[in-house]
Amino acid sequence: MSLPNFITICRLLLVPAVVYLIVTGQPLVAFWLFVVAGISDAVDGFIAKRFKAETELGAYLDPLADKALLVSIYVSLGIFGEMPIWLVFLVVSRDVFIIVAVMLSWMLSRPVAMAPLMISKANTAGQILLAAVVLADLGFGLHMRDLREWLVLLVAGLTVLSAAAYLVEWLRHMAKADGPATPDKQ
Repeated sequence: MSLPNFITICRLLLVPAVVYLIVTGQPLVAFWLFVVAGISDAVDGFIAKRFKAETELGAYLDPLADKALLVSIYVSLGIFGEMPIWLVFLVVSRDVFIIVAVMLSWMLSRPVAMAPLMISKANTAGQILLAAVVLADLGFGLHMRDLREWLVLLVAGLTVLSAAAYLVEWLRHMAKADGPATPDKQ
């Protein structure tokens, strides 16, 4: 197993620990583990690119670890009233929508290439920032309610825009695949 994949698996294993820490009222430790997870994401990406250690497994594991961590944090914080439930629903629904669209395209023998869109990268950055601010606010007692509310609105907007952009891309892909029949397709 490559070193980047090992680091990614370790990051994936941090997910239950972070959830446990949130659930048991230890947001400061959860914050620091979240920071460690972020650093490990940067390190495994750097190693994979720098030393040409990119693997197909890593291409799947890395975004899975990132999404598992973010979704788990959002759901945990939502359950405890530290993240609006409507935002948790929106964030999780977007991810489910993307997974269902990819699976549907595979089932219809029209697999879609998965490449993150720029709006999706902005959305992920916003989600990470909001999660970090909420955990830091709770852990350090910083009283950043106004910043949290502003970031909630930003993440909501980016999530909607990202979902819409993926929908447009997916519909284009499916329409192209459904194009008019050519003689050799009949």
